[in-house]
Amino acid sequence: MKLLTGNDLASGDVIWWTGSAWSRHVGDAVDVGEEGAAILAREAEALRVNVPYIIDANETDNGPLPAHIKERIRASGPTVRTDLAINTDIPIVKG
Repeated sequence: MKLLTGNDLASGDVIWWTGSAWSRHVGDAVDVGEEGAAILAREAEALRVNVPYIIDANETDNGPLPAHIKERIRASGPTVRTDLAINTDIPIVKG
């Protein structure tokens, strides 16, 4: 599974491609598959997102889970205070 992510130009928030728009919640993300590069180019050119890129993810019962720890941290929200996290269900470290 491939997801498209980047940062919102106005707020700096981590955002995820939903198939038609951007969301702050990784659970809204869709598999971009082979279309990822085309979507990435179109969205970057439209200046909707800062530094968009494609990542690997796994489909779980709770929705997409980024494969790399860096992306899991980005998906879970700010790391300074746990009460600011967007989604506390995302495991940061594999057990």
